[in-house]
Amino acid sequence: MRMIVFYDLPTIVKIDLKNYNKFHKFLIKNGFYMIQYSIYCKLCINLDEVNKNNNKIDLNKPPKGNIRILVITEKQYESIKIIVGSKSYQENYMTTSTVMEL
Repeated sequence: MRMIVFYDLPTIVKIDLKNYNKFHKFLIKNGFYMIQYSIYCKLCINLDEVNKNNNKIDLNKPPKGNIRILVITEKQYESIKIIVGSKSYQENYMTTSTVMEL
């Protein structure tokens, strides 16, 4: 499963910029990688991991802005059509074959 996080956060006021940076760093620290600007993805083993990540995001969300989460299967993710550009290094590297469950 893949968790895709879409976010649009205000950055005009200094405190909003601080909240934006804090949320952005939180996503990266928790294993999300950038697909496009303000769109981050994480490979999850099962629904329990998805729920844990949902809770973490809820606890670390900024007070203003717009955050959406989409959960899709690996098959659905692989069917994404790229019109212009190409997959990033991280996208090519993060596949189900590279994940080791402990």
